[in-house]
Amino acid sequence: MIRFPLRRAAAGLAMLAAVATPAVASPGAASALPGIAPLQPIERLDVARYLGSWNQIAVVPQPFNLECARDTVANYQLIDERNVRVQNTCTTWSGGGNGIVGNARVVDPVTNAQLHVSFPGVPFQNSLDGPANYVVAYIADDYSWAFVGDPDRLSGFVLSRSPEVTPQRWAEVRSVATRLGYNTCLIVTSPTPGGATDIRPLCSVG
Repeated sequence: MIRFPLRRAAAGLAMLAAVATPAVASPGAASALPGIAPLQPIERLDVARYLGSWNQIAVVPQPFNLECARDTVANYQLIDERNVRVQNTCTTWSGGGNGIVGNARVVDPVTNAQLHVSFPGVPFQNSLDGPANYVVAYIADDYSWAFVGDPDRLSGFVLSRSPEVTPQRWAEVRSVATRLGYNTCLIVTSPTPGGATDIRPLCSVG
């Protein structure tokens, strides 16, 4: 959604990948950040249920998502048992549209919840194979929303099936983000129809 953050007009980076040359780890590898355990995937991701469109409702800011002002959406479509087509779109600050298409490859067949996301022509993100840079760390029982990050928590995306976000959902998101080891003041809201109307720290929402 997922972050889950579209390419900038000049740079062309993408929602579901970590920025530039992020510290990433292979499934089960130790975190590159001393003393901090890597972000863990959910026990099992039902890829078929995960497909379709997700709205980004909050994000850890990255240089590549600064072009997007609102309405950031990720759409996932199955290619084969290991690969998913990723299409990210958003509305820019000038009111125009922005988008990019890439690939998400499952690198953890035990959980299906750790993937390597790549985008053609994007430096450091153009190889179909590589370590996990997209970890589904939480998903609601009804698959209505999810929290996605990378092993070192340098990125984070809150994805929701609906663009509308209730105060109760914001409270739930804050609770999950904290439990996953994120600082909620470093996560900001993403404007969506019926959701956030501005960009502010998640810790101040509610």
